[in-house]
Amino acid sequence: MTEHEELLMLRALAAKQAQELEASKKIIAERDEKIRKQNIQIDNMIQALLHARKKLFGPSTEVTQMDGQLSLFESVQELAEQLNLSKEKITVKPYTRTPRQPGVRQEMLAGLPQEVEEYVLPADEKCSVCGGEMKVTGKRVVRTEVEFHPAKLIVKQIVQQVAKCVSCGGKDSPNEKCHFQKAAVPVPPLAHSISTPSLIAQVMYQKFALGLPLSRQEKDWYRLGLVLSRSNMANWVIRCSQEWFEPVYWRIHEKLIECDLIHMDETRIQCNKEEGKLPSSESFMWVMRSAASEDIQAAFFFYSRSRGGENARKLLKDFNGYLITDAYAGYDTVPDIKRALCWSHARRYLIESIPLDSKGKEIPGSKGAEGREYINLLFKVEEEIKNLPCEEKKQKRQDASRPILDAFWSWVEKTSAIYTTNEKLTQALGYCQNQRKYLETFLEDGRIPLSNNYCEANIKPFATARRAWLFADTPRGAFANGVLYTLVESARANDLDVYEYLKHLLTEMPNNHHLENPSVIDQLLPWSKELPEQCRMKRNRKQCLKQ
Repeated sequence: MTEHEELLMLRALAAKQAQELEASKKIIAERDEKIRKQNIQIDNMIQALLHARKKLFGPSTEVTQMDGQLSLFESVQELAEQLNLSKEKITVKPYTRTPRQPGVRQEMLAGLPQEVEEYVLPADEKCSVCGGEMKVTGKRVVRTEVEFHPAKLIVKQIVQQVAKCVSCGGKDSPNEKCHFQKAAVPVPPLAHSISTPSLIAQVMYQKFALGLPLSRQEKDWYRLGLVLSRSNMANWVIRCSQEWFEPVYWRIHEKLIECDLIHMDETRIQCNKEEGKLPSSESFMWVMRSAASEDIQAAFFFYSRSRGGENARKLLKDFNGYLITDAYAGYDTVPDIKRALCWSHARRYLIESIPLDSKGKEIPGSKGAEGREYINLLFKVEEEIKNLPCEEKKQKRQDASRPILDAFWSWVEKTSAIYTTNEKLTQALGYCQNQRKYLETFLEDGRIPLSNNYCEANIKPFATARRAWLFADTPRGAFANGVLYTLVESARANDLDVYEYLKHLLTEMPNNHHLENPSVIDQLLPWSKELPEQCRMKRNRKQCLKQ
């Protein structure tokens, strides 16, 4: 081999090694990039896990709980000063226990039956010091107690008196046949059944107001001496819902559609025997709620097998006011409405983007915390102007909330331009940018609330109880759930005694001839002034609940 050939061979070998080195560098760079992305994914997953743990075991509030929250960064502090919102006005006050008002206990107990249990000295009692005779000089109240008497069941027979006319059937009577006349007897909720309005109302109250599943009630009724199966109770609920409650249910919906502002949301429910669906698949319960500014206060629950926008269109047909919701796109298909989005949802997304340490504490100085402070300022403004008339509130929003919004959107734009590996922050910023139009709707009318929390508060009892009863067996049962939760939550919204209200409906509806005269249904609506006094929560009980 000549020197020239050796040189060519060495050059070829060097070129080959250079190519292999480049390929190795490329592989290493790809691996480094893959490791970097995996580390980012791991960090995001760890943060998601920490936030999930905080949701389960941490405080539920979404508002910053720290002293001097407005001094977290200078721009927000300066903005608050420019808006004449002093730190003393809008800083969260430290919690102090409110002392119980005097006389509340006496007022609470005044409506309950009272007994006196007196302990007397024996007639032959002697002085424990000198052994002399004793003379009664008075009495003193040692303590006041409330004793619980367990519920009791009574078997009641309904007897109807029958009378015979002494004239009919006689020789001189115009009526040749004998005539018998029976006393009027109220129609029961369910014919040929041992059920009564009080018994059915108690079953409904325990499940839909207290969240006690029928399987647990079955054991409790057995303890009281009544064998009442869960299937029998479920049948009572479904039949009473269909036969007596649905006219009231749909009338509540008609009245809600006439409102100017409605809250709306939806939550999941499992229905085992829905045609064409697996038992484990999800169905949905839609919830409508009149706004706090409306004359009527009511909630409406509606079961559907899907979350499709056609359900929103069906429920909101003929409604042309403001609809306060989350950002679910299904509501965009509803015509003739004005959408307003919930700022609590926007804040929630920003809170989820705040990095946490291993103890679940927020790591200070994050962009998510900065964005949250802007939204907290909006809520502080709302807290200060909540008692103002609507027109004045609208003007105050223009004066105070508008500058905060301008500063917030400027912050969103600047923060979005910064590269970040925090996926939650990117999602939160994208949400705010995409929904800006609807997030600003609250500036148009002083009656529009800043959040959809009013509706979510009505969903919470349903979601909490769902953990106990788990599912509805059939679509009929799921629909009956919607009817009963509508009546229960609407009764609560109007300060009614839920049990007494359900009992009143079960007593009146079978006997009020509502099919011939539908107007009588309005007298049974939860906000009706014609409801009897026993359906209303007593003032002293409401006051004591607030203590």
